[in-house]
Amino acid sequence: QVQLVESGGGSVQPGGSLRLSCAASGSMSRLYSMAWYRQAPGKQREFVASVTVGNMTNYADSVKGRFTISRDGAKNTVILQMNSLKPDDTAVYYCQMFLSWGQGTQVTVSS
Repeated sequence: QVQLVESGGGSVQPGGSLRLSCAASGSMSRLYSMAWYRQAPGKQREFVASVTVGNMTNYADSVKGRFTISRDGAKNTVILQMNSLKPDDTAVYYCQMFLSWGQGTQVTVSS
């Protein structure tokens, strides 16, 4: 069983930055890739970025060049650094590992 606890998020103006963090715990948590997804109101949940145990990364086209995902193996934490935020980035962001999901954290980009 993997448990995921997210932190970060909040409200920011367009062009601003936010940092999301997800801490994983559980006996198997160091064996899996970690990812971020997001869900905007009235839309389906979509993939944002992922990082493997070997630190290979993958990004959705909509966030490439603006978001950076990284993994701290010692702390078993994944970070999503979000820069140059746009109103379209407004959503609830979820951390995901294997079959587990975090509780979600709200990101709002608005002037």
